[in-house]
Amino acid sequence: MTLMPQIKQLPDHLINQIAAGEVVERPSSVVKELLENSLDAGATAIRVELLKGGLELIRITDNGRGMSGEQLPLALCRHATSKISSIEDLQRVASLGFRGEALPSIASVSRLTLKSHAADEDHGWRLPYANADDPSDRAEHTDGEDNLAVVSTASTVVPDAIRDGSIVEVRELFYNLPARRKFMRTDRTEFQHCESTLKKLALARFDCAFELVHNNKMVLRLPAANTQAEREQRIASVCGQPFIENAFHIETSTVINGLTLSGWIAKPSHTRSQGDLQHVYLNSRAVKDRVITHAVRLAYSDHVYHQRFPAYVLYLGIDPEMVDVNVHPGKLEVRFRDSRMLHNFLRKSIADALAEFSPAHVGLTGDGASTDTLAGESSGAIGEKRIAGSVESNVAQSMRSASSSSGYSGYGAMNTRPQGNLPLSVKDEMSLMQKLAGTDDSNPELPQGFDPETGEEYPLGFALAHLHGVYILAQNREGMIVVDAHAAHERITYEKLKQQYVAGEIATQPLLLPVKVTVAEHEADHFENSGTLCSELGFDIQRRGPSTLEINAIPAILAKADAANLLQDILSDLASIGTSERIQSQMFEVLSTMACHGSVRANRKLSVAEMNALLRSIEQTENSGQCNHGRPTWVAMALPDIDKRFLRGR
Repeated sequence: MTLMPQIKQLPDHLINQIAAGEVVERPSSVVKELLENSLDAGATAIRVELLKGGLELIRITDNGRGMSGEQLPLALCRHATSKISSIEDLQRVASLGFRGEALPSIASVSRLTLKSHAADEDHGWRLPYANADDPSDRAEHTDGEDNLAVVSTASTVVPDAIRDGSIVEVRELFYNLPARRKFMRTDRTEFQHCESTLKKLALARFDCAFELVHNNKMVLRLPAANTQAEREQRIASVCGQPFIENAFHIETSTVINGLTLSGWIAKPSHTRSQGDLQHVYLNSRAVKDRVITHAVRLAYSDHVYHQRFPAYVLYLGIDPEMVDVNVHPGKLEVRFRDSRMLHNFLRKSIADALAEFSPAHVGLTGDGASTDTLAGESSGAIGEKRIAGSVESNVAQSMRSASSSSGYSGYGAMNTRPQGNLPLSVKDEMSLMQKLAGTDDSNPELPQGFDPETGEEYPLGFALAHLHGVYILAQNREGMIVVDAHAAHERITYEKLKQQYVAGEIATQPLLLPVKVTVAEHEADHFENSGTLCSELGFDIQRRGPSTLEINAIPAILAKADAANLLQDILSDLASIGTSERIQSQMFEVLSTMACHGSVRANRKLSVAEMNALLRSIEQTENSGQCNHGRPTWVAMALPDIDKRFLRGR
């Protein structure tokens, strides 16, 4: 009979190596922990030096608050920290690190040397760490007087000429764990992980400068960013120039719950095939949380095309007592006390910001000055938002950025005079537009709200032609606009249906003659199981047989739609969604299908008046930049860009 092994207390060094299994996964894990320590120490400049992807050397140099000679040995003791001292501190952690595990865990699987110089001391100190059970390590770290750091006394600390701040050197990572070392990837791969880690932390702390050196070569230099332009430059360096060119800044808060949200969210037209450009910082801590991710994705749900992913860099501020950061070994995941409140705040704030991103907010002043920052502040319900100042949409923004970056001033340069100074009156110009479009309207109706006396302009301009029965060609002061008529009308119809459904006021249009539709028996069963859903959507449908449905009325906004085809698609949606509870939660998908049927079809000839009316509706509709499926509804091209294609001014 085999005896049961005896329970015994493990030695500290083995405990540290076990802890290192959770904290130190690869060189990037070491970089993360040491960078967080530097930032917690108030560093404003950090230099990271790596050799062979960090496997041979990781050296972190900072200018933060250094440590005294008495503090150095304690820094390498397990669960020794200056960041918390009571359970109350643990419940409202404001620092990036707080457990006191990182340094001893790293030291147990590497050859570590710690140097530091406190501002109130004459010189700095050095503390080499020697693993007690490794004779070779002990011999290497002996300086002739047996000065070994066994993490117990301050007598092993020796003076050093280091300047203010700290230096942590980590050499030969996993040298005493060959099995772990074998699992490391190539030097290039490990370096890429380290670089990614540094960039993520650089996005969290704009006030700190970062340098990254690999194999004695400067790879990345990020100066401190104190202005909005400098912050955007850093974001471009980390996330890429295309992201910042296609993103706009948001800032909102709710006074009642102390939540704040700021950052940059990409236009719905700038999406990714994977979620690799989604950065969230909670109280300056990079986190991955399902509640946050779901809230943002839900806010984009009416904008993103199929399986595409939105891109964003968000900074969420919350009372530390409302969140528990001590739930993950790497502190990447958190737990919220009131996740529903946070979810609602994020979803509404971002949805409101996306809704404001429309042609209606273009600033068409003579000098073209405006801003693309959405500034909001709430004093009432969660996420309630008030837009301060003008909000520039991507119509004017893209046009003005193109013209300003090119420095264009030759032939065809933008005319900044008011519309009222055009050589033709508005009425005469509209008449010429109609002739160009091939219409015979002798007395067309002017767009609603247009004042011929003042020459008021519209962001999407005025229609010139209907191309191939699909696209509307329009002209505004800054260039030309091409609109996908079906996609734009589909979004307008969808938004109207959503508003009517939420208000419970979808108007019904009785059919002159009932339409009988033959369907599969299981589809008819789905119809009956949906309860009052169809009537809530504005339909009057009766079952007249095992596989026959009779349509007596349809939503008034879809009066010109093919009733039979519309019913077939709705039944298909009901069958794929499933239960009535899920139908209610995914009702907007059904409304999207209905909107598609009620929209302008390709090859239908539109008059100039109809095209201009559609342009005005786009400007007044929320979320009008994309159709229900995430495709863009219009694109703009600035006049300088057109001139450059024809080599004008050269």
